[in-house]
Amino acid sequence: MKSIKNTRTLVLSALLAALTYIATSVIKIPTPTMGYVHIGDSFVLLSGFLLGPVAGGLSAGIGSMLSDLLGGYATWAPGTFTIKLATAMTAALVFRALSRSSDNKNRLHLFPKTILAGIAGEAVMIFGYFLYNILMLTIVNAGSESITLSAAIAESLAEIPFNVAQAVVGIGLSTVLLPVTIGLPKKQLS
Repeated sequence: MKSIKNTRTLVLSALLAALTYIATSVIKIPTPTMGYVHIGDSFVLLSGFLLGPVAGGLSAGIGSMLSDLLGGYATWAPGTFTIKLATAMTAALVFRALSRSSDNKNRLHLFPKTILAGIAGEAVMIFGYFLYNILMLTIVNAGSESITLSAAIAESLAEIPFNVAQAVVGIGLSTVLLPVTIGLPKKQLS
């Protein structure tokens, strides 16, 4: 029985990694800061909600990283893997904590749990890319063009509104999609 559950978890992890990759790479809206906004964060969050912190984090990180590797953003791949893994893990842990209430009167329904957990996860994404962007601008570009730390911070701050927009869309879509996936027969999600 345990090997069946492990196989289902592996298959669902691979499926969510593929969906994350597709949602991240197919619909890209370029930003003036040389990045892009996408709907992949909805599947990053769903990975955490459905698979838990470890499998969900790995699924989200791998799917997102593949989008960078295959889409011309290879230098961002290590940061993306780490940030999306942390995003899904955070969302999963907050979602579980909100679900563990022993008192049914205080138990949150699915909708607010998904939103609160999504906000926590996406805050990690926004802060993670803020820091990684500073790192990329100051360290990676140090040999070719000199950039001050304050200039790197200013440029990284300019990316935050686009990451917030991406986060809002990701939270919204995952909030809509989660009840649909949970509504599937237990055999398909176990």
